[in-house]
Amino acid sequence: MVFARSDRPRLPTAIKILVAGGFGAGKTTLVGAVSETRPLRTEEILTDRGVGIDDLTSVEAKRTTTVAMDFGRITLNNDYVLYLFGTPGQERFWFVWDELAEGSLGAVILADTRRLADCFPSVDYFERRGTPFVVAVNCFEDAPTFELDEVRLALQLDPSIPIVLCDARKRNSSREVLITLVQHSARLRAEPVST
Repeated sequence: MVFARSDRPRLPTAIKILVAGGFGAGKTTLVGAVSETRPLRTEEILTDRGVGIDDLTSVEAKRTTTVAMDFGRITLNNDYVLYLFGTPGQERFWFVWDELAEGSLGAVILADTRRLADCFPSVDYFERRGTPFVVAVNCFEDAPTFELDEVRLALQLDPSIPIVLCDARKRNSSREVLITLVQHSARLRAEPVST
C-alpha cells in the first residue's frame, strides 16, 4: 500500500488560556498588549450603580470594567495558537468563570501588590479545579514592591507554582508570562514544549 505524502501545512495546536485576577489588576491590558488581533472587549463604563459594590481603592482612575470577558489570540512559534480569555474581576461576574475555564490549559493570575488580597479568589478557584496556573505580579508604577518569595508567602502558594514579574502594558513581558504558563502546564503533564 502506498501512502501519499501530504504537502498541506501542519496546523498549530490551539490552546485556551484564562487571564484572571482582581478588579483593576490589568487583565484587559495584558490581553490587548499581547493579542495579534484586535481584542474583543466587553467593557462598560463604571457608573454610580457600582458605588458601595466596586472597591476603587488604589485604582481610583479606573473608568471601565469587564462585564463578560476579553478575548485575544497570539501565535507562538507557529506551533501553538493561544486563545486568551480575560475574566471579569468583580464577584458579581464570577458566574462566567466556569464557562470560560472549560477546556483551558491553565491560567495566568495577575497580581496587583496594592490589592494583593484580590488574588485569593482566583488562586482558590484554580486550585479547587486542579487547573495549572502561574502568578504574574503586574508592576504598576505606584505599587509597593516585594520580593517574589514575599508574594508567594502572602498568597500561600506552593513552591512549584511559578511567580514572575510583568508589565501588562508591554507585549514582550506579557508574552513571557504566557510562555511560562505553557511550560509550567507542560511540566505538570510531562509533555515537552518548545517555545
